[in-house]
Amino acid sequence: MRIEELVIEGFKSYPVRTQITGWDSSFNAITGLNGSGKSNILDAICFVLGLTDMSKASIASLRCQNQQDLIYKRGAAGVTKASVTIVFDNSDRSKSPAGFEDQKQITVTRQIALPNISKYLLNGHKAQQQAIHSLFQSVQLNINNPNFLIQQGRITKVLNMRPQEILGLVEEAAGTRMFEDRKEKAIRTMSKKEKKVEEITSLLDEEITPKLDNLRAEKRSYLAYQKACTEIERLTRLLKAYQWTQIQEQVLGRRESIKEHALRIKELGETKKAKEREGKEAEKQKEIVEKKRDKEIEKGGKLKGLESAVENGEKDLARFVAQVEIKQSTIAEEEKKAVELEEALGEMNNALVQKRDQVTQLTKTYTTVKDAQTAAQAKLATSEELLQTLITGLSSSQNNNNSSGGGYLGQIAAAQKRAADAKTEEDGAKMRLTMVEKELKEKEAKKKQLEKEGGEGQKALERGRKEIEGLRQRIAGTGWSAEKEDETGRKVSAAREEVKRLSEELASLRHSLTSLDFAYSDPYPGFNRNLVKGLVASLLELDPSHFDKTTALEIAAGARLYNVVVEDEKVASQLLNNGKLKKRVTIIPLNKIQTNPIPAAKIAKAQKIAPGKVNAAISLVGYPEEVGAAMSYVFGTTLICADNESASAVAFDRDISLYSVSADGTAYDPSGTLSGGAAPSGSGLLVKVQKIKEVERKLEQARRVASGQGDDERRAGWRTLARELEIKEHEVRLLEEQVGGSNAAMIGAEVETLRTSVAELKQTVQDAKTKQKEAADECKKLEKDMNDFKNNKESKLKELKAEISRQKSDMSKQNAVVKQHQKELQTAQLELESLEKDIRSSAAEVEGAKEAVVSVRDELEQLQADVAQFQ
Repeated sequence: MRIEELVIEGFKSYPVRTQITGWDSSFNAITGLNGSGKSNILDAICFVLGLTDMSKASIASLRCQNQQDLIYKRGAAGVTKASVTIVFDNSDRSKSPAGFEDQKQITVTRQIALPNISKYLLNGHKAQQQAIHSLFQSVQLNINNPNFLIQQGRITKVLNMRPQEILGLVEEAAGTRMFEDRKEKAIRTMSKKEKKVEEITSLLDEEITPKLDNLRAEKRSYLAYQKACTEIERLTRLLKAYQWTQIQEQVLGRRESIKEHALRIKELGETKKAKEREGKEAEKQKEIVEKKRDKEIEKGGKLKGLESAVENGEKDLARFVAQVEIKQSTIAEEEKKAVELEEALGEMNNALVQKRDQVTQLTKTYTTVKDAQTAAQAKLATSEELLQTLITGLSSSQNNNNSSGGGYLGQIAAAQKRAADAKTEEDGAKMRLTMVEKELKEKEAKKKQLEKEGGEGQKALERGRKEIEGLRQRIAGTGWSAEKEDETGRKVSAAREEVKRLSEELASLRHSLTSLDFAYSDPYPGFNRNLVKGLVASLLELDPSHFDKTTALEIAAGARLYNVVVEDEKVASQLLNNGKLKKRVTIIPLNKIQTNPIPAAKIAKAQKIAPGKVNAAISLVGYPEEVGAAMSYVFGTTLICADNESASAVAFDRDISLYSVSADGTAYDPSGTLSGGAAPSGSGLLVKVQKIKEVERKLEQARRVASGQGDDERRAGWRTLARELEIKEHEVRLLEEQVGGSNAAMIGAEVETLRTSVAELKQTVQDAKTKQKEAADECKKLEKDMNDFKNNKESKLKELKAEISRQKSDMSKQNAVVKQHQKELQTAQLELESLEKDIRSSAAEVEGAKEAVVSVRDELEQLQADVAQFQ
């Protein structure tokens, strides 16, 4: 495989398409003037072969800093992309790459474009960079080999290579090093995978397997529960059947009981007459007693005393009620007071925290000012001691050896002593600093070694955290959450309770309408039950605004409400012959039934006779379109009227002459007959049917909610991702425990402690040097002052007296400042103590208010008990 053609377009100094052909199979040379683009041809070959690392000098450098530099004038001249195509002669099949033996030419193209687009084409088809690398590696061309191209200036270096380097060069040229690298990479990958497999196996053994065992146990419990529910359902059916049988027997017994009760009613009628006679006698006795009572009232007898007692009792009751109301208002006031006190207590606690912070800050300020005053006093005492010593030659200090008095010599000795102490402190701190820094270096080296060893664990931890973040983003993208899951759970629980309640209500309603039960067996296996539409009454839909016309509709339909609607006469015949019907029924086949709807002219005339009071019966009911013929057969020839007058006028009109029913159930037949009176025994049937349908709709809706339909896909996705997130978080916690509990973490803590110690010791050394410098400066000043005093005693004494006067003036100012800060501190401390006292008092008041509420509640309960007993 050799180069046949090279096509460059937009690459470096080649803005337009440039084709370079005529390549020799054994040797090629590129010649031209400086700057003519010779090197750019070699760069183009390196570029199209897949060179990406532009920073390594060992690779044929593309002489650029970034990808944009490869485009002609960095894209500023209107050229926004660079493309290089290389065509190889592949006529020698023995040296062809695997899979390309039947192709005479192999074309490889690499394109880059602004802002940061790069792609490869292999024989005109888009390919990955790794595929291009694999293609060249299959013919022993490894572009990652630093010596795959020998540039000018490197020939001598190659000739001077050591044997080991030459061996590496031969291995790279032969292509064996490539397989060694792949082997090492594969071994590292296998090692990582084995470690991952061990972690997964540990996770399976420690967490997933026990959880699966628990789930299997729960599954067995659930299956047992389902079995129990099935058995309960079977027993419930048996119980219902038994109850039905018992009820039938009770019906027979009730019929006999009715006969007995009829005789009993007759007897009671006679007894009633006797009691009425007794009642009349009692009325007479009542009149006599009332007359006696009136006489007693006039005489002020016992009745008056009883009435007085009743009046007093009413007064006591009113007093008790008033006390109860007072106690209730007292409780409300005390509770309000307790709330207000608690709010005030909270505000006082917040103020207490602020006040304590203020006292702390004032204490620090006062301490600083006080220390400065103490230092100034010491300095003033020293100056006065010096002045007295210089004037009288005697020191007023009680202990000359330990004081800084005794004239200039004594002060110089004291300063030298401070310098020596500071030097001793500096030497000790330096010694400790050397030891700590040595230990710190050892610990840091050990820490680096441990961090290097634990780098894999840290990398795994970082990957785990990134995966957790990705899972959280995916969970957020599902549109579901734990709150929605809880809310759905609550809705499902409530819906299940609603299903239970509605099921019981539906069973009760159906039990009250046993006449609408139509039970049958399949006439043959695989019978389509959709061919049986149901009873006429159960197929109706009635608007609530027409409930006042249900009696008229039931009279109009009559027994046809219980007719069964089927698809055709074949289904009707199959039901009658093989349906094992338990009662006689009338069947309406939709394909055979004949309808005779009311002409529109008659309806118009009827509405003209009784405006707003006449409707066709079929217009008042709703029904599925497929059973329209049956509904027309049942209701199509009847008019429903608002009152008897309208029904009579319409029915007996010569031009209308239609069967009409008034709202109260009176029927007018054009033949001249009327029927009415008491409402039929089945009155209200259609309303009950509508109630059953309404309950069925609610039940179906509740069942959908209880089954969790609507968000199944989102919930399933959220649950899956939540489980993955839980597992991944557990893995990360384990890794964090491993990394945090490692020796590297403990060594890291020790290193931080040592670094803090080093900083403190360095500060100590610096402070000691500062003290030495200050002591040395003081010594020099004292020596200078002593020499000046020897030469000019009077002048020095005046200067010293002036210094003492200035120090006293400064001392007076500092005393005033100290007193001011002391006063502020004392005031803040008093306010703090007062606030603490107020808080204790408020807390006691809150407790007192709560106890008062409890006490008043007890009194209220006692009063309520007294009122109940009195009543």
